[in-house]
Amino acid sequence: TTGLLLSTIMKLPPMALLFMTSPSLNPTLLTTMAILSTALGGWMGLNQTQTRKILAFSSISHLGWMAIIVIYNPKLTLLNFYLYVLMTSTVFLTLNSIKALKLSTLMTTWTKAPALNTMLLLTLLSLAGLPPLTGFLPKWLIIQELTKQDMAPAATIISLLSLLGLFFYLRLAY
Repeated sequence: TTGLLLSTIMKLPPMALLFMTSPSLNPTLLTTMAILSTALGGWMGLNQTQTRKILAFSSISHLGWMAIIVIYNPKLTLLNFYLYVLMTSTVFLTLNSIKALKLSTLMTTWTKAPALNTMLLLTLLSLAGLPPLTGFLPKWLIIQELTKQDMAPAATIISLLSLLGLFFYLRLAY
């Protein structure tokens, strides 16, 4: 439950600061930091075996998606944050109920609670942003908004970096 609190409730103060300071931030610097956040979260998450650490690096990656769009469309940042909190809470509570702390224990829980594990699989794939699941919507809208703002290279880079997150979510789901 500590990981759940850190990934959801404890993100409220940084998000509030990001919202309050976003009009005065340098867009180029914020875009660069958002891309670096997405890259760092993706690359560091690849090397982990504990589910809490994987979800922590996923949180860093999702923060990059929220930071890149906050200047241009704050409501879209809120949509992304709300969906992230909802899906992350589902994942943490499911992992807590099946007592899966590592990837190795997660792989053996399919026989104990197949319906719960199916829900976990769908939620993980949604966090990865696969269409037609819920997590795809904010990423698609962010890419669309970045393209409208003539930031197609940034949209391409952050989209490609999200493939790193997709890989470790697939590892969790498989």
